[in-house]
Amino acid sequence: MVSFLSSIVILILGYFTYGVFVEKVFGVDENRKTPAITMEDGVDFMPLSWPRIFLIQFLNIAGLGPIFGAIMGALFGPAAFIWIVLGSIFAGGVHDYFSGMLSIRHEGKSVSEIVGIYLGENARKVMRVFSVVLLILVGTVFMTGPAQLLANLNFAGLGSLNIWLAIIIVYYFLATILPVDKIIAKVYPLFGAALLIMAVGIGSMLLIKGYNIPEVTLSNFHPSGLSLWPMLFVTIACGAISGFHATQSPMMARCLPNEKYGRRVFYGSMIAEGIIALIWAAAAMTFFDGGVVGLNDALVNGGGTAGVVNTISTSLLGRVGGILAMLGVIAAPITSGDTAFRSARLVIADAVDYKQSKTKSRLLVAIPLFIVGFLLTRIDFTIIWRYFAWSNQTLAMIVLWATAAYLIVSDKNHWIATIPGTFMTAVSVTYILQAPEGFKLPETISYPVGIIAAAVVLAGFLYKFKWSVKESINKI
Repeated sequence: MVSFLSSIVILILGYFTYGVFVEKVFGVDENRKTPAITMEDGVDFMPLSWPRIFLIQFLNIAGLGPIFGAIMGALFGPAAFIWIVLGSIFAGGVHDYFSGMLSIRHEGKSVSEIVGIYLGENARKVMRVFSVVLLILVGTVFMTGPAQLLANLNFAGLGSLNIWLAIIIVYYFLATILPVDKIIAKVYPLFGAALLIMAVGIGSMLLIKGYNIPEVTLSNFHPSGLSLWPMLFVTIACGAISGFHATQSPMMARCLPNEKYGRRVFYGSMIAEGIIALIWAAAAMTFFDGGVVGLNDALVNGGGTAGVVNTISTSLLGRVGGILAMLGVIAAPITSGDTAFRSARLVIADAVDYKQSKTKSRLLVAIPLFIVGFLLTRIDFTIIWRYFAWSNQTLAMIVLWATAAYLIVSDKNHWIATIPGTFMTAVSVTYILQAPEGFKLPETISYPVGIIAAAVVLAGFLYKFKWSVKESINKI
């Protein structure tokens, strides 16, 4: 119990201490006009209030990530608390803040363009393809998953998967092409608030009912024997650090009316997501008889992560909990899927410098995206999806290195990005070397190679960027 409460307190203090430090390193200029003002187009660029932007950003980056990921991460035991706290404050918060603020400083451009500015043209090309593929995969999975759940529930008397799929596709399409204030700015704050209320309710009931939340230990509790390193750091992505966030931040960067709100929106959303992940990790490893063993049985025999969410929610919060559980399991992924497609549209438009103020222009980009997404729903791409976890953390790693390059160019403290960038490099390399969907190498090989690879990347980065990046950036 002490570890759980202390973790929440540390996260909150992290926002007011390290978050402020990160903000000062960046150097906010309250008098500098943001793209929401200078480039307002009534579609993607428009000023919104910071509380509304916070809730939109929070839901954009959260969805089911800090719930499902935290539940699976809880299998490793209370060591998950350490990763959530340290990851959110020192890695995820930095990653999210700079992916949003650098977008603001560069006319609201997408993450691929930001990476290209600071890591070079080859990195830009790779990131364009990488991010679009990632976003389409996310959009498609969050299209079919909710449709299957709604069909199985026979919700509103409709038991047809294809009908629900069609309804969701229509909604996604509208959310992708309509101005941001027509659907997203109206619906997302409500869902974002509901996700926060749900987490606070779960956390409060854990305390009120006196559940014995385990204390932090470095011991590994995973029933299948999966190693803490690097599996825990990939299992819990949203809730610690997630590359997907970098694809979402530029959308809200186009709506932020003043740079002074950046910490509240970008860093603050990451901290809020970390708190939600903490609550769900604590609930998952505490609620079931037998602790982690009981959780594993519930995942295997009780309907997977969705079943665990429903069981915990309805048991702790009753009827209201059941409604919130449905909202979390169905509405949350839908609100991640639509912004995934919207982000993909913006990435492609930025890549070819294609203005999106006219409806026709948006349709020309969006229609092919949805054709591809629909075709993917017709096939089983489970194997491809297995690579999402690795791709997600690799994207975060790249964004951190781009941030470090920006900080070096600006003669600022680059270590706030370089250190987590090096750490995530070790995570990504080690994971793909030993993962079942990777090279399946033993730990005796993957561990040293992953660490050496991170050290080599760090050394190469310092050698190249410390001395040559200023000159290269000036030429861009």
